[in-house]
Amino acid sequence: MLEAGGDNDDHSPRHRDVPVGILVPITQICDFIVITTSVICLDTVNKGAVTVIATPHSGDIGMMTAVIFVIVAQLMGGYDADLAFSLRRSWSRLFNAWLSTALLLLSLIFMLRLMNNVSRSGIILWFGAGLSMLAAGRLVLVLTARSFKRHGWFDRRCAIYGAGQQGRELARYIVNHDKLTLKLTGFYDDRKVDRVGERLPLPLRGGLDALVAAIRREEIDQVIVALPWAADTRLHQVVAALSATPVQIRLAPERAGFTYTQMPVMLLGGLPVLTLHEKPMHGSRIIEKWAEDRAISLLLLIVLSPLFLLIALAIRLESRGPIFFVQHREGFNCRSFRIFKFRSMYADRCEGDKIVQAQKGDRRVTRVGAFLRRSSLDELPQLLNVLTGDMSLVGPRPHAPSTRAGGRLFSDVLTSYVGRHKVKPGLSGWAQVCGWRGETDTEDKLIKRIEHDLYYIEHWSIWFDLYILLRTVVAVVGGQRAAY
Repeated sequence: MLEAGGDNDDHSPRHRDVPVGILVPITQICDFIVITTSVICLDTVNKGAVTVIATPHSGDIGMMTAVIFVIVAQLMGGYDADLAFSLRRSWSRLFNAWLSTALLLLSLIFMLRLMNNVSRSGIILWFGAGLSMLAAGRLVLVLTARSFKRHGWFDRRCAIYGAGQQGRELARYIVNHDKLTLKLTGFYDDRKVDRVGERLPLPLRGGLDALVAAIRREEIDQVIVALPWAADTRLHQVVAALSATPVQIRLAPERAGFTYTQMPVMLLGGLPVLTLHEKPMHGSRIIEKWAEDRAISLLLLIVLSPLFLLIALAIRLESRGPIFFVQHREGFNCRSFRIFKFRSMYADRCEGDKIVQAQKGDRRVTRVGAFLRRSSLDELPQLLNVLTGDMSLVGPRPHAPSTRAGGRLFSDVLTSYVGRHKVKPGLSGWAQVCGWRGETDTEDKLIKRIEHDLYYIEHWSIWFDLYILLRTVVAVVGGQRAAY
């Protein structure tokens, strides 16, 4: 990855050549000092009032906490060099690392019985004080790093070999990327100017010999070769000539690579490959989602079991037929599954797999069913679908394959519609809490739903799920629903 933003002005201040990586140990040292100091200060302020991490040996405890935090933050990417200029991302990693450190420490304290009089208020005070001081320290560091960056402290002088379209796109990308610490010095190319064009974003300073001469004069720290990969003979010649010089040499992507600049690069063995799309649920995310769904759905089924019995009794007393309505819906990876709902329509008027969405004043809906649909209580049996793994608590709502919007099948309206099947369907979803719920009688309504569903898939996190669940409860209790 390129190290971070550049200025191509020939009259810039004297080159300092300070590596941006120096910010990593500085940040680690600052975090260590902040945590140690916070524990000692908390002990001093609350002497005799709070018994938690504060002890007669608070300095030792503070240093132990600081060491654990620095290790945890390092493992969680909290000291990545690209965080040095981003306050939002830095704070996010900081919070995750501090929370993990606190949970680890408290677990050790309780398991090893290191402290017998642990105060809950003291724990909260310790956690909040430590987090606040770390956040304030990181704010100062990021603002300071940004100030130094504006004055060119971290800039590395970079030349681009290859002034064709590939090189020009690379130069524009670097100049417009404010997180890069590269100072572009110019283009070098052995081709004639009329072949590469006259309108260049940087001056053309000569060919390969001129580039090597500039390196020998110590005017360049890094060279990016921007030649078509198909020109492998010329590419090898240029790299061979540059490899005898003490500079960093990098190969620019082909022009298609600029379309996917936000995509991560990984090593396949020793071969770098570009990840165009990642599975939304992979690695630890699968375990997190599985634990969230099973734990909460099981708890809700136990707590709501009396309500289940009351609803079942009301349905049976009003109309004859089954308590549950079962229908096939499309789920994860477009696989069909059987979804459960409390029956809200008369049994002889319920459709099978060919569904017609309910409308306002629909005569198929019973009186009990109308209440269940308005309050969304008819959806509660889907907790069983969550428990069995067909659904998730949060995700795109499952649709029947025959459902239409504006007379057209959902999948015919948008080609991106199938993208919502990359995750399990949900009991509630981002589209629903944002107001896109109920009858989908127009294509515009469907498009809005899909936009929200795809946004959720791209930005999934446990915290996002909990936020959606909280908004769902608020919407249900407040009666802010649009279903008929």
